[in-house]
Amino acid sequence: MGELKIKDAADIEAFEKVPIEERLEVFNTYEMLKKGASINPDATAISFFLTGDTYDQPMQISYRDFMAQIHRTANLFYDLGIGPTDVITYLLPNLPQTHYVLWGGEAAGIVNPINPLLEASTIAEICRSAGTKVLVSLGEFPGSDLWEKAVAVRKELPALKAVVRVAGPSDEKEGIYGFDEVLGNYNGEKLDSNRVIDPQDICSMYHTGGTTGTPKIAPHTHFNEVAMAYMIISAAELNTGEITLCGLPLFHVNGTTVTGSAPFSIGAHVVLLGPRGYRDPSVMENFYKIVQHYQAVTFSCVPTVLSVLLDIPKGEADISSLRYAICGAAPLSVELFKRFEEHCGMRILEGYGLTEGTCGSSFNPYHGERKVGSIGLRLPYQQMKIFMIDEEGQFVREAETDEIGSVCIAGPNVFAGYLDEAHNRGIWAKEGWLNTGDLGRQDTDGYFWLTGRTKELIIRGGHNIDPAVIEDPLYRIDGVQVAAAVGRPDPHAGEVPVAYVQLQEGADLKPEKILELLQKEIGERAAIPKEVTIIDEVPLTPVGKIFKPALRWNAIQKVYQAELEALGDLAESVKVAVSEDKVHGSLAAITIKAAQQATEDQIKGKVNEILARYTVKYTVEVI
Repeated sequence: MGELKIKDAADIEAFEKVPIEERLEVFNTYEMLKKGASINPDATAISFFLTGDTYDQPMQISYRDFMAQIHRTANLFYDLGIGPTDVITYLLPNLPQTHYVLWGGEAAGIVNPINPLLEASTIAEICRSAGTKVLVSLGEFPGSDLWEKAVAVRKELPALKAVVRVAGPSDEKEGIYGFDEVLGNYNGEKLDSNRVIDPQDICSMYHTGGTTGTPKIAPHTHFNEVAMAYMIISAAELNTGEITLCGLPLFHVNGTTVTGSAPFSIGAHVVLLGPRGYRDPSVMENFYKIVQHYQAVTFSCVPTVLSVLLDIPKGEADISSLRYAICGAAPLSVELFKRFEEHCGMRILEGYGLTEGTCGSSFNPYHGERKVGSIGLRLPYQQMKIFMIDEEGQFVREAETDEIGSVCIAGPNVFAGYLDEAHNRGIWAKEGWLNTGDLGRQDTDGYFWLTGRTKELIIRGGHNIDPAVIEDPLYRIDGVQVAAAVGRPDPHAGEVPVAYVQLQEGADLKPEKILELLQKEIGERAAIPKEVTIIDEVPLTPVGKIFKPALRWNAIQKVYQAELEALGDLAESVKVAVSEDKVHGSLAAITIKAAQQATEDQIKGKVNEILARYTVKYTVEVI
């Protein structure tokens, strides 16, 4: 199991007396994977199946073959002209080939994973910013539009050297290389480039909403990624050869790190839950059978996944092998936490991280107290503090215990800044300390609690949505005077985007028409608002800026008010008022006038049941 059985903050401090550089044996991802593979080359590195219905008929790749394919992939890219500073972009679902491209690409150059659900225009924009030289995409495949997107993107990138097609043929006249077709032609024993990788070489570039909401590219060094894998494994409850399930996408740091580089670094076994991961209904329906079949120890997820799994019966499946699930990317409701642990008889370790910190920053310890609703203790070697900062984002002082301030991080996993230098203004609270853009507090035991965001990102099921992606098209609509997008609580995704619009005098726009126009204009399907609300006047601060907290409170109020209609005959009336709270960020005060035969316990029990999957704190007063 992990080198460190963390119970409390003191255990972390004691462990850190030895610098991480002295603990690491290797300093780049290529050597890290070689080291993990050498533990038992014949052990299974990856199991993969196409759908949840065929979970018991997997393709299995040994560590010996895994490293051979990484070598071949690196040598393919080297043959295509990729050097240490050249960028390979991929548009791929969760396949074994995705791991070959990721790690072989890092051994040859720099890898830029992109969310394949983005529209082609957005993908092309990211490629231009990254300086993509080789584009890798899934070929034509039923139910997938990735190849169509790749063709469209290619037209926008005249400097592209080559296109590599996974699960498709070569067409060298068109500069297209069939990955599976040509890979066997390359050396699987070593890197033909004889490259010596410096720990400070950039190995990857992940696109992110960033700390201020504008899409940005976050480069990671080899040292960032090796340190991050070590930090996770040093605190994780996972052994060499044990099984972890991967259902999060391999364009996101959680999927590639928590269920990728970290287990691979110790020779553990990763089960890829099909190309679509948790998005595949057949995977979710068979999830507990999959756990039993592989004797899985852990999986990483977002609250949306737990919410869906809670509704799926375990049946006769024996899932006693599961020790814990890591849950992050969005807040988890206390009620959902408790219900899922009862449902599955396992532990949930709630955590926190961000792309700028390579992946993870804090977690609730497996061996110590798990404070439900908190994001736990900082990971070993992750410095994490609450700072009070001024209007320019500069450090003023450290916050007192339980005082809300800005969550800031420093350490070997923290990136050196965004690719575009213009994006780095104001992100450092002080030298070496990144302002995450999240608001939080730290309690007397060293546990961190998030209370809100200074950045205005909407986080839908762990996916960051920049409000500007919605607001810019809104302002292009004739008749819109003021527009704002915020997150509305959602029982499955945590929050979904909604828009508030103030119309120009005399404008005759309807919400339905605005939504119709946005569906054509927004290049990110997840960002299309679930609802447009037209209001007489958008709330403003004293200096004339849009006061978004009031809109978020309105969105919370509407959701909770609608949900509580399910109280039915228990209540004569229900009133929900939402406002700021110094501890929780936002608080919904619910006042219920009880029906004649209803008891206070009945009503409060029903309210808890109705609102179980929401994360916004609430109080209930029965009158």
